[in-house]
Amino acid sequence: MAAGPPIPPAGRLDRAALREWLLKRRWYARSQRPWNRARLHAELARRHAFARGRMHGEILPMLRDGRLEIGPQAFFEDGVWLTAGERGRIRIGGGTFLNLGVMVAAEGLVDIGEHCMAANGCLITDADHRFDDPETPVPWQGFTTKGPTVLGDNVWLGANVVVTSGVTIGRRSVVGANSVVTTDIPPWSVAAGVPARVLRTHRPEA
Repeated sequence: MAAGPPIPPAGRLDRAALREWLLKRRWYARSQRPWNRARLHAELARRHAFARGRMHGEILPMLRDGRLEIGPQAFFEDGVWLTAGERGRIRIGGGTFLNLGVMVAAEGLVDIGEHCMAANGCLITDADHRFDDPETPVPWQGFTTKGPTVLGDNVWLGANVVVTSGVTIGRRSVVGANSVVTTDIPPWSVAAGVPARVLRTHRPEA
């Protein structure tokens, strides 16, 4: 079975190893360079949005080429990570709050409505890692998607909720902490569990 190229053992940092390390640092740490951080905050300010601390991922180029849309008064706590492939798009509505360590990852489309709130450690994605090829290491197999992942307006996700590919969570729904959402949740629902199930509705009486 193919296992990929051999991983060299740790050893002396020679010129070739140093050059490789510097290339990786240049690529992976590019978003944390002071001038790029300043440019990112300027782009957020133009959209009347704000990040309290560092953000991770390809946020600056995604904003500039239109793959990332952020509405006014969106707020991001430290450590939020937004990432998308070449064809991936992320939309974040106005007034939405992403707390510490939230990750949003798109292969096609992740659409988060207005005034949503995701508590610490949530993952919202429309993608899954492929693993069907037994001859290729999993990190090399790329991603697959079941379709867009959509959160309606005013959705609240508790801490460490995972929202998976192709799922729609209806407006005004609440998902309990540590849940994994694998199927659609109707509007005005309270859901929880692994996988998440609707426990009750909280629609006000007409």
